[in-house]
Amino acid sequence: MKIIDLSVPISPRIREPLPAKIEYGTHEDGALQAAAALGLKQDDFPESKAWATETVTLNTHAGTHIDAPWHYWPTSEGKQARTIDELPLEWFYSDGVVLDFSAKPTGYEITTDDLIAELKRIAYTLKPLDIVLIRSDADKRLYHEHYAFLHAGVSADATRWLLDQGVKVVGTDGWGWDIPLNLQAEAYKKQPMEGVLWAAHYVGKDREYCQIEKLANLDKIPKPFGFKVCCFPIKVEKASAGWARPVAIVEE
Repeated sequence: MKIIDLSVPISPRIREPLPAKIEYGTHEDGALQAAAALGLKQDDFPESKAWATETVTLNTHAGTHIDAPWHYWPTSEGKQARTIDELPLEWFYSDGVVLDFSAKPTGYEITTDDLIAELKRIAYTLKPLDIVLIRSDADKRLYHEHYAFLHAGVSADATRWLLDQGVKVVGTDGWGWDIPLNLQAEAYKKQPMEGVLWAAHYVGKDREYCQIEKLANLDKIPKPFGFKVCCFPIKVEKASAGWARPVAIVEE
């Protein structure tokens, strides 16, 4: 069995709009903390060292994470949209499928026809609860200044089509599921109308589903299907997303 890490690190070095902040506490800092809490002195600990810790300031959409329906809109399918802690765990461990659009240019909007053609190429038919992973190789540009704008996105119609197949969890190695936000904004300025801004995300108003964003290493999965994906989200109470460390599990 081979386990492939599909996540990016929590790191302030990632050039994204909502970066993480990490304060690193040394072992000496830990000894000071422990001494203050326990009524001791720092040098009571071996070599004045105790625990190392980190204080992380982190938006739930920084790093590899899973969007809950609540992220897209207050309601979904006519009911209050569920938050990340309310979703069934069964959604997040299932058969995986990689659809390779790495040859498409930055900003390309993947259509339903593109999905159908790629599935035909790999000779696979989607089934309910498959976890569909869109490969654009944007993770190779993780530390690029414009990383958030360097992926291929998925159209609203293509997103609906995936959900029509019974899919509940989709993922991308891009910063977002839609085409890059700068391209959405440019299109909207030229022709202000509904369906231009965040169109694929807004599918969640009518259809309940989750998106994994900022995946990595989809190119390292040795086959387009026939593997498992495990991507349980962190249980952040009443949150619009939860961090995750997705992995592909490949039987050899």
